[in-house]
Amino acid sequence: MLDLRRRQFITLLGGAAVAWPLAARAQQPAMPVIGFLSSRSPGESARVVAAFRQGLKEAGYAEGRNVHIAFRWAESRYDPLPTLAAELVDIQVAVIVAAGGTQTGLAAKAATSTVPIVNIGSDPDRVGLVASLNRPGGNVTGISVLSWPLTPKRLELLRELVPTIGIAGGLVNPNGANAELESREIQAAAQTIGQQLRILSAATEADLHTVFTSIAQQGIGALVIGADAFFDSRRDLIVALAAQHGVPAIYSFAAPGGLISYASSVPEGYRQAGIYVGRILKGEKPADLPILQPTKFELVVNMKTAKALGINVPPTLLGRADEVIE
Repeated sequence: MLDLRRRQFITLLGGAAVAWPLAARAQQPAMPVIGFLSSRSPGESARVVAAFRQGLKEAGYAEGRNVHIAFRWAESRYDPLPTLAAELVDIQVAVIVAAGGTQTGLAAKAATSTVPIVNIGSDPDRVGLVASLNRPGGNVTGISVLSWPLTPKRLELLRELVPTIGIAGGLVNPNGANAELESREIQAAAQTIGQQLRILSAATEADLHTVFTSIAQQGIGALVIGADAFFDSRRDLIVALAAQHGVPAIYSFAAPGGLISYASSVPEGYRQAGIYVGRILKGEKPADLPILQPTKFELVVNMKTAKALGINVPPTLLGRADEVIE
């Protein structure tokens, strides 16, 4: 009888020993989930996602160890963004990273007024994402990559590279949130320097083919490629069309084979976004985090492409280039 009671006691004790760790684990807080919303695709975004993870690491977070990341990709289209943003809100993410252009930030903000949003985009105060750069207010903060505001500077650089331009073209995506602002900025810049300019529009690959086919007929001698996620995602096609039609072009993104590009460092912006996400996960409020402005800009000149187009790059321009591709 004594042995039976002893066995029962040991069994109960063993059961308690098993149940206690399970109960303790159940009481542990769930690992926070970061929602990563982008208008682009995972393949073309590998470099910037790596930079974002680096920023998270610097803030003390590592995917799979103390945080999860839920990715949602719109695959270079804007129309799925509202649905994808709503999905992230529904799964109760702790913070949303809005990447790949102004439209992404606008979709995220429309989906929630409570979940913190770290936006990676251009001029968020002018498009209504934040009240001001220093005091964002609300649930949105982030990093300004200064894409389209650099378009007038790109026009100046292009004319310095090709001073014989008769008519310059400015390519914009009419579906982009910044299309109207960008068009006004480049037109004002062209007027200031006395440059004839025509605004060209493209929202699909078919449009891009049509635009480049018509450039010679319109007498356009060089092209400024607008800052838009769609153009960025079609960089290889745009570079190929520019080469095929012999059109000097300046880009808002690093484009292998492209003649010249001028932009802020996008990977650095994503790294800073990772740090901001970490700070928010630790309890800081988006309203108290000012929009960070880029401090690093990159001018890249491709000498091989210049030679193929018969362009002599001015030494003064080469001297200012951060990278010269031979």
